[in-house]
Amino acid sequence: MSSRTKPLPLSETEIRHIADEIDAGRPPMVWFTAAAVGVPEGRSGKVISLGDPSEGDYLQVKPTGSKDVLSFGPTEVTLTKPARPNAAAGAKQKTATRKDSTVTMSSPVTTPAAPPSVPAPAPAPAPKIEAPQPAPDAAAGAEAAKPAAKPAASRPAKNAAARKPSSVPEVVVTLSGTADGEWTLDVVNGKKRTIKGLAVPSSAVSQAAKLLHPEAAEVVDSVLEAVRSSQRAKVEQLQAELENARRLLDELS
Repeated sequence: MSSRTKPLPLSETEIRHIADEIDAGRPPMVWFTAAAVGVPEGRSGKVISLGDPSEGDYLQVKPTGSKDVLSFGPTEVTLTKPARPNAAAGAKQKTATRKDSTVTMSSPVTTPAAPPSVPAPAPAPAPKIEAPQPAPDAAAGAEAAKPAAKPAASRPAKNAAARKPSSVPEVVVTLSGTADGEWTLDVVNGKKRTIKGLAVPSSAVSQAAKLLHPEAAEVVDSVLEAVRSSQRAKVEQLQAELENARRLLDELS
């Protein structure tokens, strides 16, 4: 909840350029400013049509990636594209090396046939030696001494990373104030702007700030006090001018 300075609106030359582009069948590209309600600053969109300037929000804009056409004022969009940092190009080129295979040609060599081999006599079977079997009690003790096999640790299955829902709130409420003590309320429900520039009394703003948070109440009270001082000075000036006018009227009478 703060007092902010609105950006400069589109000039008449820019409005005529937008109208000419729409008539030519080329909806011009615009970018949203910080004053745009419900749309991030710097996002692009196309102006589909122009309405009556007396309505305030007469620019019908379709944001990029959206199917809806929303109404915006001349301070909420601009024809100047915001500057963006250039992404560093660090792609490395991969070169494939080709290995040449060498084929070695050799002339066949004729070797004399070996004389028929006489099968060697089969070796005598080695005597079979049986190892002594342990006693039943000793075998049972050896089995008991073996450590129990540990069960295989089960690996936790990797869960597929769920895509987080969008952090954009469904309802956006914006309260704006000026140095003259004028307060307005804007409400955007999803992609639909339900309230735009609704005048709110200063007393209601003060009561709402006290209910919300002490820091918010302190900021609003300081703004209201500055507005009271300014209005008080205007009243004193007007009273002095009124007394002067009455004096002149009496002299003329």
